[in-house]
Amino acid sequence: MSHSKITSSELAGAVIPRPEMLRGLTPLASHLTIAQVDAFSARLANALLAYSEQSMDSRIANLSFNAGQLLKKNAYAFYHIASVELEKVFKHETELLLTAGDIKKAVETKDGDFSLVSYEEMDQKLTLSRVSRAIELDSAEQYAALNMRLSHLLDRETLSIAQNPFRPEVFLRALYVAWCAFDPEESSRELILPLLRVDILFDLEPILLELNQWLINKGVLPDLQESYRIQRKQSKSHVVEKEDDAQVDSTNEFGEESSSNQNPVRRKLKAFLSGGRGKKHRSGHPSSSHSGANHQSSDYGVPGSTDDAINSALFRQLGEFQKSVKFQQLMSEAQDVMRLSQMREHLSESMGTGVEKHTLDLLSQVFDSVFRNQDIPAHVKELISVLQIPVLKAALIDKEFFFQEQHPARRLIDLLSRYSPALDKTKGKQDPLYQTMQKNVQRVSQEFDQEITLFDEVVNDLESFIAKEEQASAQALEAPIQKALRKEKIKQANITATHEVAIRVGSGEVVAFIETFLENRWTKVLTLAYTVQEEKPHAVVDAIKTMDDLIWSVKPKITLQERQELLNRLPAILARLNKWLSLIKWEDVDRVQFFADLAECHASIVRAPLELSPERQVEIAVEAAQKAAERRLEKRVAAEQAAASAPPPISEEYVTTVSQLERGIWLEFIKENDEALRVRLAWVSPMRSLYIFTSSEKEKSFSIGAPELEKVFSEQRAKILVLDKVVDRALLEALDHIPDENSDSIESADTMNDAETTA
Repeated sequence: MSHSKITSSELAGAVIPRPEMLRGLTPLASHLTIAQVDAFSARLANALLAYSEQSMDSRIANLSFNAGQLLKKNAYAFYHIASVELEKVFKHETELLLTAGDIKKAVETKDGDFSLVSYEEMDQKLTLSRVSRAIELDSAEQYAALNMRLSHLLDRETLSIAQNPFRPEVFLRALYVAWCAFDPEESSRELILPLLRVDILFDLEPILLELNQWLINKGVLPDLQESYRIQRKQSKSHVVEKEDDAQVDSTNEFGEESSSNQNPVRRKLKAFLSGGRGKKHRSGHPSSSHSGANHQSSDYGVPGSTDDAINSALFRQLGEFQKSVKFQQLMSEAQDVMRLSQMREHLSESMGTGVEKHTLDLLSQVFDSVFRNQDIPAHVKELISVLQIPVLKAALIDKEFFFQEQHPARRLIDLLSRYSPALDKTKGKQDPLYQTMQKNVQRVSQEFDQEITLFDEVVNDLESFIAKEEQASAQALEAPIQKALRKEKIKQANITATHEVAIRVGSGEVVAFIETFLENRWTKVLTLAYTVQEEKPHAVVDAIKTMDDLIWSVKPKITLQERQELLNRLPAILARLNKWLSLIKWEDVDRVQFFADLAECHASIVRAPLELSPERQVEIAVEAAQKAAERRLEKRVAAEQAAASAPPPISEEYVTTVSQLERGIWLEFIKENDEALRVRLAWVSPMRSLYIFTSSEKEKSFSIGAPELEKVFSEQRAKILVLDKVVDRALLEALDHIPDENSDSIESADTMNDAETTA
């Protein structure tokens, strides 16, 4: 849907006032961010445990191990604290932006309650700044768009990243404050900031995308996308020229650094594309060095400008082939996908330069690798095959295709692959998602000639459709998620309750029938108390005190004073016992028998002879100790027998696999009838004990507990589908098959480059 651009005056008279519109972003940002907290805490816990294994300092190793274990066992508590802190800091930053009278005031305003004394230390400031900057660069386009929309909303000339309420620093500070509140061990705080890395933190891209989309839906600069793209293109052109003059290579997914210290993978890729000839054509002609509007520096060889690529015979023939009726019929009627490597016989005579041949060779291998991926459905491979010629043309025009993971042509292929299992088989080609994929692929096939921005447009259209689908799916999951949260809350409460009882009966000193009662009945009482702890914080205290009073009441009372105290306290103890047992609905005859046994035990204590001699008191103590030792031995033997008869534990490999699963990943389950079911991990509980999956039929979902999921993996009845970053993986695979003799030319190519630069 198209929106008309609104002016500041129109905003002032809108139904939603501008301050309220800005405040409306806070709950949205909170919801989107909180949804990633559990996955973040799992990554942070794993990072802490990994750090403990690597550290040579025993103090740091123990500190990080304890912190990691604490987070793993109490992830739900951290989830709650972090959620509250994130919402709090978003509100604070939003109000700060609204109350700032001008830009200078907003920049100079302090953070108030959210400032951290530890940030005064230089190393922590540098860490925070470095991580914030890295995240800003990763999401530069979304932040730039959001800044422009917020400044327009507030009727300001500009808005810097330092004023944005959702800048990376805000997320980092909130998480640090949450950790300080979560872990009472102050020493652990020194470990957290260095671990708040990009690979562990939230994925801000979808969050920022949703915030921008929300403002677009409210009419705030809906046409910004195209104008910003033009601005970004001009800015990028300026940066490329500047970097070319300085002979600096930009960073990309291959991890390349400056030209003096390039990553071997990038160097190998550049050497292959240039054929090891540095800055020269295969024909020996030097690349163009003139300046001009269409000039582009080539890192891996020539043509050195966009004009050279567009005017080549190969590019013209590709355009004709792309538009030909024969080609369209070939792509639509082929039993199997037509591969770029099979089209080469029709294109070989048009290859005028080495870089064209090597670009075609490498891209053919990339597409072959994608088509070999058995996880991608056949009908999606057909769509990808239609993109081969347009993508080859894009790679010839724009050298960054091979070096930038976020290149729009690569993103389109990756999107088709990543969301291919989401297609509903029951709807076939009538599935709305498939039709959206097909529409955009056809648009590229029919319209693409020279403008790379066309790929941007179709990617944005496809991503927008997917975002709406996922939003609808998320709404359908609200009820199952709430049910799962309650279930996990009860499970966590039961674990804590069992631990409390085990501490008291583990010594073997508790009377046998009381021990049985505590394990079978009072564990349920404590579970109930821990479950309602947030609403009734005194419930746990009362339930534990009642348990301790019961244990005290059945211990021997040697003096008259002790027996009198028992008689005085007994009515209240029995009343609290009955109250709690009624709450767990224990109403059968066993309850009557328990209280009869309890009454007899209390009577025997009160009737026991008084004024025991010291010798008799020692004898009683020794007998009690012997009985306790015997009971401890019995419990140990029973535990060993239970362990021996239990099935063998799941291999750590599969436990780790399950613990590292993150939302959005696709899995394939093999049912008992050998039917394959592809499902998407839609939600993971805060304690990672429960996983909710959805299939292509989005209204259906089901949950699996962690132990069961680990078992399924161990039985080889589940596998992770490799559907993300397919182009990146294919490129690395293709580079692995490049002959060594081609790589041997890297040094000579670099030498020629240096010589030409000096000249």
